[in-house]
Amino acid sequence: MTESIPVMLYDGDCGFCKRWIEKWRHITGGKINYEPYQKEIARHPQLTHQQCKAAVQLVMPGGSFFSGAKAVFKALHFSGNYRFLFWSYLHFPFFAPMAEWFYRCIARNRMFFSKVL
Repeated sequence: MTESIPVMLYDGDCGFCKRWIEKWRHITGGKINYEPYQKEIARHPQLTHQQCKAAVQLVMPGGSFFSGAKAVFKALHFSGNYRFLFWSYLHFPFFAPMAEWFYRCIARNRMFFSKVL
């Protein structure tokens, strides 16, 4: 069954992830579904557990997907208020690599940032 709206898969065992998902859910309203990958991965054979454990995955209707910072910016793009982030990701030199580097640093240290923030 194909989703009619994008679905963001996240680590449902991670408190840091759950807090950010709630913020993004508020920003995007009903334009994105948010589901723990542990519950939904079987519905998305194009993704692996390792991909989902390493970063959020935004699965579009039709099955294509975005990962990490690009997935976040694409999801926020749907809110209408943060379109500049996805546009910047696509058009400004160094924006995408910097955003992905920053995303990976935080993702690898979620427990630390969870305590700090």
